[in-house]
Amino acid sequence: MAPDDKDHTFATRFRIPRRMWDAYGTAAARKGVDRSADLVDHVRDFIRAHGNEEERAELAAAEQELAERRARKGGRPRKEPTT
Repeated sequence: MAPDDKDHTFATRFRIPRRMWDAYGTAAARKGVDRSADLVDHVRDFIRAHGNEEERAELAAAEQELAERRARKGGRPRKEPTT
């Protein structure tokens, strides 16, 4: 299927040992952290720290898209962990 330019929330797959993913999930839940949000925060921090000018510009554009989408939908999703 061709990527849809209007779908700004990209779902990706990556390989990780199940036991590691499960341990991450239980540790995150104990801290009240959503794994997906935590991963997005990590990517954001990594780009800020190590990205070049173009990558930081892409991050800024992505943040703007998120802000616009959240404004249309009524704000940021709740910070409750999903199980």
